Amino acid sequence: MRSAQIDRSTKETAIRLRLNVDGSGQAHVDTGIGFLDHMLVLFAGHGLFDLEVEAKGDLHIDEHHTAEDTFLCLGKALDQALGDRKGIVRTAHAYVPMDESLALVAVDLGGRPYCVFDAEFATPRLGGMGSAGLGTDLIFHLFESLASQARMNLHAAVLYGRNDHHKAEALFKALARALDAATQIDARRGDVPSTKGTLTA
Repeated sequence: MRSAQIDRSTKETAIRLRLNVDGSGQAHVDTGIGFLDHMLVLFAGHGLFDLEVEAKGDLHIDEHHTAEDTFLCLGKALDQALGDRKGIVRTAHAYVPMDESLALVAVDLGGRPYCVFDAEFATPRLGGMGSAGLGTDLIFHLFESLASQARMNLHAAVLYGRNDHHKAEALFKALARALDAATQIDARRGDVPSTKGTLTA
């Protein structure tokens, strides 16, 4: 089982996150941010990852610190769970439609962190008001935070769409499916998937 647990505690947040890459899509998520919980649950379900998240943060200020730190922990857990990354497929992409919206996510788990994000949102928030909602300006930052800690090259784009909820949902589902494919073990490959012989940046 390729799994990891991350505990992060600061003056802004306290987070415990467990990730099993070789799971079945089970999720138990409580960040205090309703829309973020929704995205993480569908991320686990579509990626077939087992994910547990318990996050307490300074939501009396806003959702930024809690959401950001959760994705830093998720990226770090993914990095630790993959270990030396021997035998993984490494690169993959996924197109996911959600009604009128279509998203594309491409990933490379080759150890070089970078994030390119191309999506426009018409509304400032998704979900309910207050702590139940998530600012749409944070979505890029969440993908960027994940990429930095997972040591992953991540390109994400909404190709078209009208409804912001659908755009976000398509992005997170595409992220999950691309990561599921990229983390698979290719039985033909015994070493790291690099002609350099190493996956260091």
